[in-house]
Amino acid sequence: MTDAVERESMEYDVVIVGGGPAGLSAAIRLKQLAESEGREVSVALIEKGSEIGAHILSGAVIDPKALSELIPDWKEKGAPLETPVTTDKFLLLGPSGEISLPMFAFPPFMHNHGCYIASLGNVCRWLATEAEALGVEIYPGFAASELVYRDDGSVKGVVVGVVGVGKDGELKTDYQPGMELHGNYLFIAEGVRGSLAKSLISKFKLDANCEPQKFGIGIKEMWQVPPEKHQPGLAQHTTGWPLDDKTGGGSFMYHFGDNYVAIGFVTHLNYKNPYLSPFDEFQRFKQHPSVRPHLEGGRRIAYGARAITEGGLQSIPKLSFPGGVLIGCSAGFVNVPRIKGSHNAMKSGMLAAEAAFAALGEGRSGDELTAYPTAVEKSWILKELKVVRNAKPLLSRYGTMIGAALGMFDMWTNHLFGLSAFGTLKHGKTDAASTGLAKDYKPIAYPKPDGVISFDKLSSVFISNTNHEEDQPAHLKLKDASVPISVNLPKYGEPARLYCPAGVYEVVYDEAKSNPKFVINAQNCVHCKTCDIKDPSQNINWTTPEGGGGPNYPNM
Repeated sequence: MTDAVERESMEYDVVIVGGGPAGLSAAIRLKQLAESEGREVSVALIEKGSEIGAHILSGAVIDPKALSELIPDWKEKGAPLETPVTTDKFLLLGPSGEISLPMFAFPPFMHNHGCYIASLGNVCRWLATEAEALGVEIYPGFAASELVYRDDGSVKGVVVGVVGVGKDGELKTDYQPGMELHGNYLFIAEGVRGSLAKSLISKFKLDANCEPQKFGIGIKEMWQVPPEKHQPGLAQHTTGWPLDDKTGGGSFMYHFGDNYVAIGFVTHLNYKNPYLSPFDEFQRFKQHPSVRPHLEGGRRIAYGARAITEGGLQSIPKLSFPGGVLIGCSAGFVNVPRIKGSHNAMKSGMLAAEAAFAALGEGRSGDELTAYPTAVEKSWILKELKVVRNAKPLLSRYGTMIGAALGMFDMWTNHLFGLSAFGTLKHGKTDAASTGLAKDYKPIAYPKPDGVISFDKLSSVFISNTNHEEDQPAHLKLKDASVPISVNLPKYGEPARLYCPAGVYEVVYDEAKSNPKFVINAQNCVHCKTCDIKDPSQNINWTTPEGGGGPNYPNM
């Protein structure tokens, strides 16, 4: 159908897909450069969420170094980074107790002094106001559903704003074919596992010379607690319980703002046990005696989930392709040990903007911005990721206890001497391929939620304000509809029903408890992309629903 559709088009110098920190920083930097040289550069930024920040979810403790480069007077301008970290804690949890690890044992870059606890969604909303003041055209509620190519094979732009297609694929009375946004250059800033980035990486073989990307699933809740419970500036991280030694992950808890506590749990998606549920591990974690007291007497006000790139240096794909670049988490610049990526995302957007601005000044269009990956290689992004490059593979190989100790040693030697005894380790398997067979594991009996500290999935999705137009094609597409029941259920216990943090996937039976059927509740989807990553058969393809669909996070 799309091949025969005629659409109107709009032309820009640069089109940016994604209103996160990378995309917004790129847009701002382009306009700053244009203003400084008295040139006109047209920039359009599209965001699939209903507003900027609606789909943004992060811890977040923010390193302001990139923001200070982009907008040096951000404090005077009122950027919402109002709670500096004052107390750093790192705990090793057991089933009923804790060991507080001394912060002096961690390399200096692991400390959070000089960083700020904030809502990354609100930071992006503020960046959007700065971008619009400079003349950036921002279009929220517009999903980029497909790419547009030039005759020479270079990327020309994207299709946005397609609406009015029914669940059966037929066109409804309100059908709109969308519009093509063409750019001299296209910046892909979709975040983790974006559908366009996935397509571009495959088409141009951008991952031919890197390790497979690795991921985690981060599940977060926002609580408002009584004033006497609030400890503004506390940044507490844990590892250990409730995960076993062979399953990577840990928690974060940040006190900030108006008696807010941001609490979350990250499970590395290379876990083996197909019966593990990251959502239920998080709910169980909150009952720990070192955690529950922070939340008692408070109320849960928001919930969300998001995949996180964890591959680091080894998994960064080629960053440029004919007509555009990958920036931010579309490329994978998260520093896993620091649990931070927004500063690297912002810096990558700025470097891409500088490369594009120079190319536009030379009258170029649609070629590869090779200056961008060169600039990234010379920047503090790569220097930072090089120091921590072995932390993730050591955890994967040796487990939490031994792997963390070896990782700490390796980070210290890299920090002090610029070298590693391990060289640069490989990741090996994808997270999907790491999933074990059901016959080798026992189902996990998770405790029932108490409705006070722990909750179920559906009540959680409710407070994520997730909504999708019901009469539209499911954006979660199966390559083969028979695989979930014929392959995944007998072989892996169909882990989609467990790894999804939103209750999207179910296996239902008839009254005789036979004839299993795979059900997709696409309306529950919070756009975390875990299914696209972890499905052991790689049978699920996450695509964009109609623009504006998905979660509406108020301050995550």
